[in-house]
Amino acid sequence: MTRRATLRGAERAPLAQTSADVLVCGASFAGLAVARELAGSGADVLLVDRYEIGERATSACAAPLPWLEAMGVSGAVRQELPWMGFHTPHGSVRYRLPWSWAAFDYAELCRLLFEQCDPRFEIATVTGRTPDGVLTDRGELSAPMVVDALGWRRVLARGSAYQPPDAPLSRGLEVHPEGGSEDLDVWIERSLVRHGYGWSVPAGGEQRVGVGSYEPRHHVREPTVSLAERLDRPAVRSRCGNQLPW
Repeated sequence: MTRRATLRGAERAPLAQTSADVLVCGASFAGLAVARELAGSGADVLLVDRYEIGERATSACAAPLPWLEAMGVSGAVRQELPWMGFHTPHGSVRYRLPWSWAAFDYAELCRLLFEQCDPRFEIATVTGRTPDGVLTDRGELSAPMVVDALGWRRVLARGSAYQPPDAPLSRGLEVHPEGGSEDLDVWIERSLVRHGYGWSVPAGGEQRVGVGSYEPRHHVREPTVSLAERLDRPAVRSRCGNQLPW
């Protein structure tokens, strides 16, 4: 289980400095990418998130290896995946990819991205908009430019919230049992998930097994457990059990 590193109790006091040139709300891939691009610009950048950098995995944990190398975060790679298997009720095929994918450690990748940035970082939960910035549980923050990288919940959206099941979002769940293999495998089977697919991503002694559905009304826990059982893996250490933007 991920150790909670966020501030609590008396440590969650009002922020001492509440203004910046650029306020980036959300410190996962999107927010870190923005902060990284602004590094060296001379702008006073404030990055805020409800958790410590990389504490809670909110995104996928595999990507093309050349992307990770180009971003200077290859130190987060746990396993290179040069082969990919596709499975349907009609049979299976295995391909040598033109480039390798790589399973990576989410927390380590976030840490490496943050090392390439030069923002101030504060742990704070953003709760809404204000005329000059945003409201958080540690006070109001202001900036002439606010970047919303908070994800699918649309906390900073104007007007009424656009939430599931009406919002066009996907639903995903992944479990991380111990184990391993060589290939990144994908299952496209309506009996498993009618509008989506399943996957298995080996990650250096860990097997990341999951199911995603493009229909947010369809639950994915049962098919995820079913796929894990098919692979003779226990459905333990759930991750990314949330909605995913299309």
